[in-house]
Amino acid sequence: MSKKHKSEHHEEHADETWLIPYADLLTLLLALFIVLYAMSSTDSKKFQDMSKAFNIAFSSGIGVLEQSAVISNAHQFEDATETRRREANQDMQKKDIEALKQKEQEDLEKLKKQVDQYIKTNGLTTQLNTKLNQSQLTITISDSSLFAPGSAKVKPESRKLAVEISSMLQKYPDYEVKVSGHTDNVPINNKEFESNWELSSMRAIRFMDILLQNKKLDPHLFSTIGFGEYRPIAQNNSNVGRAKNRRVEVSIIRKYTDTSKDATVSVAAGK
Repeated sequence: MSKKHKSEHHEEHADETWLIPYADLLTLLLALFIVLYAMSSTDSKKFQDMSKAFNIAFSSGIGVLEQSAVISNAHQFEDATETRRREANQDMQKKDIEALKQKEQEDLEKLKKQVDQYIKTNGLTTQLNTKLNQSQLTITISDSSLFAPGSAKVKPESRKLAVEISSMLQKYPDYEVKVSGHTDNVPINNKEFESNWELSSMRAIRFMDILLQNKKLDPHLFSTIGFGEYRPIAQNNSNVGRAKNRRVEVSIIRKYTDTSKDATVSVAAGK
């Protein structure tokens, strides 16, 4: 009895070598589309990061999946570099601001000393005083040394004071200057002024007019305001208190303020 041998039919495996160039082609197409997308973006930084990533990918043989990790690492490196650069710039800015604050403090202290010396030399300690705090240097002048009662015209003998102050201010030309007028609470109603508002405002303007006769001062940095009776520094229930409230103030404004500490320096002239 003869044995029939069943011929075993083995399926031949299909040739899969074509998958390699096909995969490479897909990778190249993917790279092409990503590059085209990056080129169309306005963010040149992203394009440079992408270009670096593909250069690394094709030169080292890493796959498409690894490329995303390369790009991510590139972004992290760039972010860290940018953070360090930003922190360095902030440190430099802080140092610059501190230097400017120190220079400003020295300027105002020097100006205060000059005014105080002028007050002492000319025997004006009862009529003028200075005050330096964290916002400004203020020169306070009593109205009796500048004006006749109820008048805004600066006395001829008092014009020299305004001229001297303007000469001191010209050495520090970059500061904003505010001139303010103040009165007591006694009502005024004469042919020239109908209220203390008008009187205080006009006194500030007239004093500033003399300051700005000095052409070395910049009028853009000057302003005036009249407060009337509403910013008193003493009680209005006595002649002494009312006399203190009638005044003109010349304020040199700080450009750099530090509210974290009170840098007030208040010294009566001549003391």
